[in-house]
Amino acid sequence: MLFKKMKVYGFVGPSGTGKSYRAQMVASEKEINFIIDDGLLIKGNEVIAGLSAKKAPTKIETVKHALFYNEEEKKPVKEALKKYMPSKILILGTSDGMVQKIAENLGLPEVSEIIYINEVATEEEMQTARHIRVTEGKHVIPVPTFEVKKDFSGYLLDPLQIFKSKGAGQKPYISEKTIIRPTFSYLGKFTISDTVFRQIMEYLALKAPGIYKVLKTRVTNTESGPSIYMEISVIYGYNMQECLKEFKEKAIKEIENLTAMNVVSLDVIAKNIYIPTKEEE
Repeated sequence: MLFKKMKVYGFVGPSGTGKSYRAQMVASEKEINFIIDDGLLIKGNEVIAGLSAKKAPTKIETVKHALFYNEEEKKPVKEALKKYMPSKILILGTSDGMVQKIAENLGLPEVSEIIYINEVATEEEMQTARHIRVTEGKHVIPVPTFEVKKDFSGYLLDPLQIFKSKGAGQKPYISEKTIIRPTFSYLGKFTISDTVFRQIMEYLALKAPGIYKVLKTRVTNTESGPSIYMEISVIYGYNMQECLKEFKEKAIKEIENLTAMNVVSLDVIAKNIYIPTKEEE
């Protein structure tokens, strides 16, 4: 077996009890650098392979995805494991059997040690996590938001920072995770018209110094988010390089804040120069 020297750990608990929230903390305690959670292979704070099962359209598809039943889904994860050859790995699952099945489907050794959620979380903490999952549809991915933002364009994402003291003289545990609401949550699916992006861009352009008029706006929607192309007329006398840079940064931030969509690209082209008359000056 290729991974016969690897030690496989399981982290088990019912759905929605806080496993992903505590995954990195458990891994840190066991000196594990690799985690498998809901279809993702995570190394430290970086997603190195896989697609999140939380993007699946139904709960049944989510389970299938998390178990790596599909050869196309497990292939990139197996290739990444061969590349990095970790000595230890932590697999998250809702049961002992699920964790073992994931290990089996990825060609890993049998699970040698299992940590249960009730060993690291109180009953009250688990009930609170479950309540949030059921009533608000929130899930946690154990990586920083910038790592998954492009893959979850159109979902509602929030960063979550965790600080936990380990006692006097010991290094504290500090981590950033991401909260998302998947497509099968109580919010349901939603779409955003191209017109919305155009209106946001044109409104921001009219407020931006150095921009006189919007000449053309084109929006192309992709699975990863919108690509936006804009042509503008600029006002003579402004530092156009600085104005356009500032406008693009603000526009991307506003669109992502207002729509939860990841902006794949934003091209702003100055097509002509407007020279104000003496009266306008």
